[in-house]
Amino acid sequence: MRFSRLRRARAALAALAVPLLLAGPFTPPAQAQSGTVLRVALVQEIDHLNPFTASFASSTMVGRMAWEFLTLPSAEDATPTGGVAEKWESSPDKLTWTFTIRDGMTWSDGKPVTAKDAAFTFNRILTDPKAAEANGSYVENFEKVTAPDERTLVIKTKQPQASMTALDVPIVPEHIWSGISDMTDPKTDSVDVVGVGSGPFLISEYRPNEIVRLTANPDYWRGAPEVDELQFVKFENADAAVAALRNGEVDFVNRLTKAQFDSLKGVEGIETNQASGRRYRELLMNPGAKNIDGQPIGDGHPALRDVRVRKAVAKAIDPRVLVDKVLGGYGELPGGLVPPIYADFHYQPPQDAKYTFDPAAANRELDAAGYRRGPDGIRVSPDRRPLEFRLTARSSEDFGLRASEYIAGWLGDIGIKVTKNLVSDNEVDETTSSGHYDLALSGWGTNPDPDYILAKQTCASLPASSGSSSSNAFFCDATYDDLYAKQAAEMDRAKRAEYVKQAQARYYDQAPSYVLTYENVLEAYRSDAFTGFVRQPEGEGQIMEQTGYWGFYGARPVAGGADDGGGLPAGAWVAIGAGVLLVVAGGGTALARRRSSADDRE
Repeated sequence: MRFSRLRRARAALAALAVPLLLAGPFTPPAQAQSGTVLRVALVQEIDHLNPFTASFASSTMVGRMAWEFLTLPSAEDATPTGGVAEKWESSPDKLTWTFTIRDGMTWSDGKPVTAKDAAFTFNRILTDPKAAEANGSYVENFEKVTAPDERTLVIKTKQPQASMTALDVPIVPEHIWSGISDMTDPKTDSVDVVGVGSGPFLISEYRPNEIVRLTANPDYWRGAPEVDELQFVKFENADAAVAALRNGEVDFVNRLTKAQFDSLKGVEGIETNQASGRRYRELLMNPGAKNIDGQPIGDGHPALRDVRVRKAVAKAIDPRVLVDKVLGGYGELPGGLVPPIYADFHYQPPQDAKYTFDPAAANRELDAAGYRRGPDGIRVSPDRRPLEFRLTARSSEDFGLRASEYIAGWLGDIGIKVTKNLVSDNEVDETTSSGHYDLALSGWGTNPDPDYILAKQTCASLPASSGSSSSNAFFCDATYDDLYAKQAAEMDRAKRAEYVKQAQARYYDQAPSYVLTYENVLEAYRSDAFTGFVRQPEGEGQIMEQTGYWGFYGARPVAGGADDGGGLPAGAWVAIGAGVLLVVAGGGTALARRRSSADDRE
């Protein structure tokens, strides 16, 4: 196995000799001196490694490997299990929570993990708006966080908070982060800062748009991983990543299209995994972006402030076609913001409230609202402004490219002209977070506890200024906020689930965005090199983008299968993206000139 992989690597390098020279010199990242290296293809960008500001799915996934949480969702069924805290209890009035910090746990620099580290983490988020960018919603209800001694953390809340055992906040070392005055300082993404951790893996190298290297933490409290090194290698797109997987140059790939996934079924040495996902795809419809002070920001089309227009757009779209044609059947039809995988909190609208594909109804709604067709067939608002919407989508992904075609056609049929704005992933994030869009294709990952995704729709999540938003869709609605507050304070799970569904129903009715699909997870790995990948939930769930670190922490090399750092160096794949096209043996295409990318927030 090792010989064949090295032989393929040398052949590939020989074929690449001229392109690499054309692309300019590069220095491949140093290989592990010994032991096994698990290489994971990454087709999304890292926005930050700084856990206070990281929001993309790829970034939070790396953070989960490097820093332990107070508690985290279990691999078995996503119920809370211990992390930094080994036990916890609430007061009878549910306003005070006491966490007992795990005895003997250490940071990777040898210093002990204490309650003071946890208190520092939460207090920094509470007092520093920049530090609250990613996880501020978790602490909005906190009144006071203290550490009376090294093993006791006390959190007092203003109101009962049902999500206290689901705080998806990495606990960081105070002795490292207390010296950081500005959370937007680029050094907060440097290994000098993010390299001190407590998780199963430790960040040891970071090259933006190229690679994140993590090494096994020998002192991890659950026990050191059986994989010595974990690499997240950036690829331009999934085609290039699949080609590398076929050639044995990476060991794991996710976010596959139907064609890619199906092509890997039955391939010797490769195992595929399909699972219900925790992500949804949505169409954002700018409802009139505002900041936290109620001042308009961005340049969204004013017609979309009219809920009747947003509802007409939803009725003009056929999610069944998107599931069948774009996702190839690997998806589920939409409902609320919480996907069906979390059945207790999932909202499925009743038939009389559901947006069904009905262009005639959409046309009637626009007619009744006064949006008449002009001589060219394009509707105009009562103030005579044409309904011409920009549709922003990622140029680097299959879903954005194909779904935008369908949506433009459907809206054209009801008299709305759509101009596709296919841009880099970073540009999608920049334009949507600043309100400079009309329609946009977006996506979010949800957690087992619904509080996080629901909080992003509240008035409190509106940005202080343009571009700093933690809001998902610039939604601000008093009825929704009231329902959100009720679910957040309800400790009875069944009663809370009803409030969660009511909040989703209100959001669905107001349509600041429209959930299009819930994607299945499609991933594949080299089963001739690694085994033991843990799925969440156990046995049938996904491996890579979990709400935990179980998937890769459980991985172990197959005897005689996984190499010790041989094969085509990960850096070679990345360097090619600097300027040349790579055609890879095994049916792939590859890495064209690298575009700046970013994606899916989580």
